Amino acid sequence: MRIGVCYFPEHWPRERWKTDVAQMAEAGLEYVRMAEFSWAVLEPERGEFEFEWLDEAVDLIGEYGMQAVLCTPTATPPKWLVDERPEILQAEPDGTVREHGSRRHYCFNSAAYREETDRIVSKLAERYADDPHVAGWQTDNEFGCHRTVRCYCDDCADAFREWLAETYGSIEALNEAWGNTFWSQRYASFEAVDPPGPTAAEHHPSRLLDYARFSSDSVVDYNRLQVDLLREANPDWFVTHNFMGRFPTLDAYAVSEDLDLVSWDSYPTGFVQDRLEGEPTPDQLRAGDPDQLGMDHDLYRSALDRPFWVMEQQPGDVNWPPHCPQPGEGAMRLWAHHASAHGADAVLYFRWRRCLEGQEQYHAGLRKQDGSPDRGYEDAIRAAAELADVGEADHVDASVALLFDYDNLWALDEQPHAPDFDYWSLLDAFYGACRARGVQVDVVHPTTALSGYDAVVAPALHLVTDGLAKRLTDYVETGGELLFGPRTGVKDEYNKLRPAPQPGPLADLVGATVDQHESLPSQVETRVCRVDGDETYAFRTWSEWLEADAATPLFEYDTDGIEAGRTAAVENGVREGRVVYCGVWPGADLADALVAPLLERAGVPSCDRLPEGLRVGERGDYTWVTNFSSDRFAIEPDEDVEWLVGERTVDAYDVAVADGRIVDGLSVERLDSR
Repeated sequence: MRIGVCYFPEHWPRERWKTDVAQMAEAGLEYVRMAEFSWAVLEPERGEFEFEWLDEAVDLIGEYGMQAVLCTPTATPPKWLVDERPEILQAEPDGTVREHGSRRHYCFNSAAYREETDRIVSKLAERYADDPHVAGWQTDNEFGCHRTVRCYCDDCADAFREWLAETYGSIEALNEAWGNTFWSQRYASFEAVDPPGPTAAEHHPSRLLDYARFSSDSVVDYNRLQVDLLREANPDWFVTHNFMGRFPTLDAYAVSEDLDLVSWDSYPTGFVQDRLEGEPTPDQLRAGDPDQLGMDHDLYRSALDRPFWVMEQQPGDVNWPPHCPQPGEGAMRLWAHHASAHGADAVLYFRWRRCLEGQEQYHAGLRKQDGSPDRGYEDAIRAAAELADVGEADHVDASVALLFDYDNLWALDEQPHAPDFDYWSLLDAFYGACRARGVQVDVVHPTTALSGYDAVVAPALHLVTDGLAKRLTDYVETGGELLFGPRTGVKDEYNKLRPAPQPGPLADLVGATVDQHESLPSQVETRVCRVDGDETYAFRTWSEWLEADAATPLFEYDTDGIEAGRTAAVENGVREGRVVYCGVWPGADLADALVAPLLERAGVPSCDRLPEGLRVGERGDYTWVTNFSSDRFAIEPDEDVEWLVGERTVDAYDVAVADGRIVDGLSVERLDSR
C-alpha cells in the first residue's frame, strides 16, 4: 500500500518545485500524478510544444526516489483548438453547444477531436517512452464528470445510426426489438433515427436505453484509442483511468477491459451530500459513509478482479458539494486505511497545495496556499508510515458477490415508477446488510463466473435474458445461495415487458410469480412480518404480491390494506442450493433478516451486526477496523491478536489493524465518548 499526491507544477514558480518535491519525499509519498489539465501549457499554440517544464518536474521526482504518473491532457482542449475546430464541442439535447471555459467540453465521437487526441497523446508518449521515472499513465480525467458522457451533436447522430445498424442489422429488427408500433414510432431506415432530443411526453424507453449504451460505448472506444497509443510507445507502462464514484452514465466494467489498473476519485464528505439518499448525518458530514465508499471500492476492485488505486483522495474541505464541512480529526488517514482494507494498493491525495487561481481555489490540499502544512498533511504522513509497517497484503478474497449492471441502472432510471426509486440506494440496502456483518463483497457484472462465491446477492436484475436465467439456475442447483431483490425479471434486454409473469425466465428457479406490484409514498403503512413468527419489519417505496408455487412463503404483509396477508418474500430449495426472492425494498432490519441466514447457510464467516459507522474488513491475513462515527468502541476478537495499528479501543474517526482474521465471532462494545 503506497501513498502519493497530485501535483500541478505549472501553477507554481519553478524555484518552488524542488522544495515541494523534497517535502513530498520527506512525507513518505511515493507517487506523484501530473499534467491532466496541461494541454495549453504543453502546446500553447499549434505545433509549438513546450515539454521542458514537465521534463524538469519528472526529473525532480525521480531524483528524490519517487515515480511520476503522467496523464493525457485531453479533458481540457485549449481555446486555440476550440477556435480552430469548433466541431469538437459537445451539444445538449436541445442543440445548445457546451462552450469553452470549463472542462470536459469535447465530443467523444468527433472525428476532429480524435485526430487531435492522437496527435497530442502520441507526442507525449514518444517524449517519455524511455524515461525511467514515469511509472504509468492515466487516460484523460474523470470520463463522464459534469454529465458529459451523452452528447447530442451531429457527429453523435451519425455515430448512433452506425451503432444501431451494426447492432440490429436491419431497421425491421430494430422496430421489432424496440416495439415501435407504440405511438406510431416505427422507422423506415436507420438514417431516420435521431438522438433523443426534447419531446412533448416521455421518450420511448428502448430508444433511451440504446442511446445510453451507445454513449457509453463511445467512451470505451475513445479510451481505447489512447490506451493503444501509450502501450505502443512503452508496453511496460501501466495504463489506468480515474473513474468517479457512482457515475450513472458510464459502464466502468466496459472501460476497464482495456486498462491495466482501475482507479477512482474518492471524496467522502461530498458524496454523502450529492450521491447518498436523504440528509447526511453529522458524522457523515465529517467522515462520509463507509458503505457508500466501500461499494465504490469494491466495484472498481472487482472490475478487473485485482487491486485498484484511489487516484484522488479528499485531503480536507472541498469546493464543489453544497456544504464544505471540515473532516473529522484523523478522517484523511481513516480514508486511506479504509481503501486499503477494500483492496487499494495506492492512495494519492488531491492535491499537494491549495490553488491560487481558477474554479478550485476553495479545494484544500495537503498544504495551504502559502506552502505550510494543512490538516491532511499529518494524516497522509501517518497513513504512509502505518501502511508501510503493515506490509504487503494479499488481494481481497470475497465470499459474496453483489450483482450490479449499468443496463439495469439505465433502464430503472428511465422508468423508476416512483420518485424515490433509485437503483444505487436499493443496492445500498443489500450491500450494507452484508458489510454490517463484516463480510467482504465483490460488486460484479451479472456475466461474471459465480462458481467461486458462496453466496450471491442480486438486488434488482430488472433486465434478464434466458442465458442469464440459466447461469443463475446452474449456480443454485450446484449448491449456491442466491438472494433476489424486487423488480427482478421484469423485462428483456431491449427494455420491454415479457409476455409472462414476473420474474419471467426466473420463475421456475424462484418457485413463485408476481401477481401485482405497487409503488408507495411514505404516508402509506409499509410493514411485513414473518410467516412463522411475530417479528415485523419495515420496508419502503416498492412492493410485490407474490404467488408461491414450489416456493415457501417467508414474509407476508402486516397491514390493514388490500395487501394484508399476501406473500412478500419466498424461499425455494433447488437441488443442492437455495434461492430467496424478496419482493419489497427492505429497511435495514429486514435486509439483515434476509442476509444473516443467507450467510449462515453459505458458511460465510461473519459477526454480529455492527453499529452504524463502524466497519470491519479482512484482506489477506489482516483485519482493518474503521470507525466513521464520533463514538468510541471496544473491539473484542474471539482470540488474542497483535494490533499492528491502534488497539482494541477505537476512537472517533479512528482505525485499527489486526494481524489476523478476526471477523468470525467478533463482538463490539460501545464506550462513552471522550
